[in-house]
Amino acid sequence: MKELNQKLAVIQTKLKTKKTSYNAFGKYYFRKAEDILEAVKPFLLEQGVSVTINEHIIATDPVPTLQSTATISDGENQITATAIVGVDLNQKGMQTAQQFGAASSYGKKYALGNLFLIDDTKDADASNEHGKGPVISKLKASMTKDQFDKAKEYMASGGKLDAIKDKYKLTAVQEKELNGKQTKTENTKKAK
Repeated sequence: MKELNQKLAVIQTKLKTKKTSYNAFGKYYFRKAEDILEAVKPFLLEQGVSVTINEHIIATDPVPTLQSTATISDGENQITATAIVGVDLNQKGMQTAQQFGAASSYGKKYALGNLFLIDDTKDADASNEHGKGPVISKLKASMTKDQFDKAKEYMASGGKLDAIKDKYKLTAVQEKELNGKQTKTENTKKAK
C-alpha cells in the first residue's frame, strides 16, 4: 500500500489540469471531469496505475443523491475518494436525464478532485451561486488512517497543508504533525 501511496503522491504533486470550459452566464472558466482525466492519462503507464469512477444512488429523499467514487489502483491495492451530489429535479429547461447527467458530471469532477487534491477554491464553478447547478455537499470528512498516511507522504513531497485542510477536517494533533512535515520539507529545501 505504501508504494501506491507514493505513486499517488507523485501524481498529486505533478498533475496540472486546465480549465477548458467557459460559462458565458457567470463569465468564468472551469474544469470538467474530462479535463482531469485527460491530465491524468500520461501518469497511468508511467506509474503503473489505473483510475476508475463508479457512481451509486445513495438516497432518494428529499432529493436523489449520487455518490461518485474515484479509485486509483495498482492492480493489488486501491485508494478511493468520494463526492456526494444532490440531483436538482426542479432545474428548468432540462429533462430528467440531463438533470442526472449534470449531477453525475459534478460528482465525478469532485471525486477526482478529492483523489488528486485539486484545489477548486479559486474556481468560480466551485462557488457558483446562480442556482443553475446541482447541490454539492460542502461538509469536510475526517481523515481515515490511510488518508492521513497519504497526507503525510504528500506533505513530505512538498505538498501544502492548506490543500489538505480544504478537503478534510483535521484534529489539532493531525494538523500539528502535518505542519511538522511541511516545516521539515521546507528546511530540507533551504539546506540544499
